[in-house]
Formats: sequence, C-alpha cells, structure tokens
Amino acid sequence: MTTTAIPAQPQGAWEAWSRDAAATLRKLLANPLTAVGVAIIGLLILVAVFATWIAPHDPLRQDLGAALLPPSSAHWFGTDEFGRDVFSRLVHGTRITLFIVTLVTVVVGPLGMAVGVVSGYFGGRVDAVCMRIADVFLSFPSLVLALAFVAALGPGLDHAVLAIALTAWPPIARLARAEAMTLRQADFIVAAQLQGASHVRMLWRHVAPLCLPSVLVRLTMNMASVVLTAAGLGFLGLGAQPPLPEWGAMISEGRRYMLDSWWTVAAPGAAILAVSMAFNLLGDGLNDALDPRQAS
Repeated sequence: MTTTAIPAQPQGAWEAWSRDAAATLRKLLANPLTAVGVAIIGLLILVAVFATWIAPHDPLRQDLGAALLPPSSAHWFGTDEFGRDVFSRLVHGTRITLFIVTLVTVVVGPLGMAVGVVSGYFGGRVDAVCMRIADVFLSFPSLVLALAFVAALGPGLDHAVLAIALTAWPPIARLARAEAMTLRQADFIVAAQLQGASHVRMLWRHVAPLCLPSVLVRLTMNMASVVLTAAGLGFLGLGAQPPLPEWGAMISEGRRYMLDSWWTVAAPGAAILAVSMAFNLLGDGLNDALDPRQAS
C-alpha cells in the first residue's frame, strides 16, 4: 500500500528572522534616505539617554531677567518667556517624546497584531466581532478620538499615552488580518494542521512571523503620527503638563511671542518635523528591505 507523504512543516519563521537580520540592516543602510532616518533616530536616542550631560542648563530653572533672549553663545536656541534655556528644554523633551513613542508602540504592536492575526486566521464570527470593534475606533479621526479619551481620563502624560494607544491599534489589526487571511489557506499551513499542529502553534510559529514584516513597516510609519498626535495633545494642554519640557507644550507656550521671538516655536517645531520625517524614512526603507520582491 502506498501512502502520500505530507509535506513537512517549515522551520520556524522566528529563526529565519534572526538569520536575516544582518542582511536587512545592510539593505537599510544602503539606502541614503533611510540611513538619514536611522541617523536621526539614533541621535534622538543618544540625546535622550545623555540629556543630563548634554543640556547646559536646568530645563526647569526660571530667570525672568533673561526672558526671551535671542540665540547666543550662552543660550544656543535662546530663552522662553520665563528665561528658561530653550535648547536644554528641547534636549530633555526628547525623553518625553521617546517615552511616548516607545510605550505606544509596545502596547499597539502586540495588541493590533494579536487581534488581526486571530481574526484573519479563524474568520467567521471571531472575525466579525473583532473587526466591528475596530470599525468603531476607525470611524473617528484619531486625534479627535484621542482628545475624547484624554478629556474623559483627565490631562496628563500617562493618559495621553493610553489615549493614543487606544486609537492606533485598529489599522495594525486590519493589516495583520489581511495578511493572515492570505496565509491560512497556504499549503504548509494545511499540511501542519493535518499533522496535528494546534491553533496556538500555528499562530505563533507560522502565521504571526509571516505577518510581522508588514506590521513592522506600519508601526514604524505610525510612530510619526504618534509624535504629531502627542505634540497636538501637548499643544492643547492635554498631554504632558507644565513645567515638563514637551515639544507641543513648548510651541503652545511660545506662540504668544512668536512674531518677535521666533525661536520659541521654531526649535521645537523643527524637532517635531525632523523626528516625524525620520520615522517615515525608516518606514519606507523597511518596506523596501523586507519586501521579497525587492530581493536581489
């Protein structure tokens, strides 16, 4: 009697990810624009880590006698209306920005991917319930929904992070769902199921790792909108509270003096622009590096 051999399950995709990490990094740095984005993000991290040593002044120290001084050798980016050094506040503000981006990504990435992968893999009622919940969040503009959550929770940095995370997971879930739906009928998935692999093993070992490239690209590009949303909440007084040196709050405080003291809004505005652009450049580079159609 002859038997038909069932194709063996492929090696775990997580192992393939670790093997290909160095090649992906080389592809990223080979793109000049992506290298610029990586350099800016690397600089942001270094500045956040060593902010205490880089900043020449205490970011919270007020000196009304030195209010609204223009940029000089003593104050590289000038001073604000309370005489605080703008450069020092900008440097310490990188910690707040990095904290928001990191925490939102840590929450949104696993949550959105888990909901999307489970929804796309099982389909049916599970898919209907998960996607209708996501549709409720997607029916509102993210900034408006974040404002509503912060208004309900109260102003503050932690509440701003939670509000941004609650509005950012549905697009990730939608993307992961689309990827999982295309994978669940693949030959190796069916073969693994016939060999008795559990749903948990299928999701963790095979489906989730194959959805990860698209999710990583979307998460990276999402970081730019997270920076802008956090700055918007700070500008409206719903994010980090004074006297914390958050970039959006710095623009809000300096807008009353921007016609005569342009540096009070130019410095934090340029920082927001540079960091947002860097995350977009990194996302484009990741999209090219992780796209199998771009493989040489």
